[in-house]
Amino acid sequence: MSRLGRRVLVAGAGVSGRSAAEALLAEGAEVTVTDASRERLAGLAELGSAGARLLPALSEPPEGTDLVVTSPGWRPDSPLLENAAARGTEVIGETELAWRLDRSREKPADWLAVTGTNGKTTTVGMLESILRAAGIDAVACGNVGLPAVDAVRAGHEVLAVELSSFQLHWSDTLAPYAGVVLNLAEDHLDWHGSLRAYGLAKSAVYRGNTVSVYNLDDPTSTRLAREHVGAAGVGVTLGAPSEGQLGIADGLLLDRAFGEEGTTEGGSVPLAALTDVRQVGEHNLSNALVACALARCRGVPARACAEGLRAFAPGQHRSVPVGEEDGVVYVDDSKATNPHAAAAALHAHSRLVWIAGGLLKGAEVDELVRAHASRFLGVVLIGTESGRIAEALERHAPGVPVVRIPPEHEDPMGEAVRSARELAEPDSAVVLAPAAASMDMYTDYAHRGREFAAAVRAVLAGPESGPAERPRG
Repeated sequence: MSRLGRRVLVAGAGVSGRSAAEALLAEGAEVTVTDASRERLAGLAELGSAGARLLPALSEPPEGTDLVVTSPGWRPDSPLLENAAARGTEVIGETELAWRLDRSREKPADWLAVTGTNGKTTTVGMLESILRAAGIDAVACGNVGLPAVDAVRAGHEVLAVELSSFQLHWSDTLAPYAGVVLNLAEDHLDWHGSLRAYGLAKSAVYRGNTVSVYNLDDPTSTRLAREHVGAAGVGVTLGAPSEGQLGIADGLLLDRAFGEEGTTEGGSVPLAALTDVRQVGEHNLSNALVACALARCRGVPARACAEGLRAFAPGQHRSVPVGEEDGVVYVDDSKATNPHAAAAALHAHSRLVWIAGGLLKGAEVDELVRAHASRFLGVVLIGTESGRIAEALERHAPGVPVVRIPPEHEDPMGEAVRSARELAEPDSAVVLAPAAASMDMYTDYAHRGREFAAAVRAVLAGPESGPAERPRG
């Protein structure tokens, strides 16, 4: 334990905090866990029995603490972390802890790391599926659900790691074998303070890469790669690829960066047909190209790309139809927690009723509303910051009917679905794509999505109900 420190404080008793504490105990560290929630601490009783101290709401590390491992959501200005820094105590995140533990193994894993504002979970899922189709012992981990510490302790050969900006902020030596910034748009500005700081945190994914991947169709991804990539860079594009790129032509995903037998006369290796990508939308074709690029840099054969993409099933709450009635499809895209993600969800439908709102995290919505105003049959707003979206609709879509459901309504999602049903027309969609975080009303985006699906089932199965009071339209 000399490299990590003998006495370690874990800040946060959530999923990543539990995994960090378990790993540290296994390494022989003296572990203290702190959290403001006594309920979360109580959930770690078995770690207390194993020797960890469980202390509520510490504002400074215990005397003699060698290292603080923080959960990713803790801000740098949290009193505990500020006091640790003032003492000269190192603060890292669970992902950095996983990296350091992995580097101490006789044969460390290859980390293929994915970050960006949107598309991370889909991309690492595609990547995991492609790697497994090639017969590689791989697992998706990190921000996708399985903590990186747990993946490292399981001894996997390759890790497809989803990294948030928070996780990257708290990682100072992490240097993946390959990394990508998929895209960058306004998100988490309340945490980082500015888009520049947010982008700088994301760019840490390029530290020490053997191969770095970037999105040629996203100007910020391209700029970050050019500013921070010191190794070979591989671009992906929805257009025909040039040498050193992956792209699309003649209905095929093509590779002109990693050659092998079977290369066409034009120097391209066919990887998959467009129909092998089962997820709708150009953004998912881009995600598939990135997943192929990351897999190919690890030596995966072309055939595995097609097999893996065909086998991949996306996670819940990402453009999932949850009901249909009279030619109207109801779509759960609760994972669209920022305007950039919502734009991709809305773009898939030519006529729709949009259900939106929640916590905007400092992001602007004017461009989102302006770009999609012509698609709206109506808009139903929920959440504490719905007023900002309503103001954008007034500016850019003044003729669109708008219904606002107050957060204190006894059944806000049910009322939202009933109102959307009234506004919808045949051959249209009702789309939950909130463009905002969910924590003002729900535990997370998955909880919000489940509430939407349940409301759709209840409304479509029950008697017709009138819409909520409409302030205009």
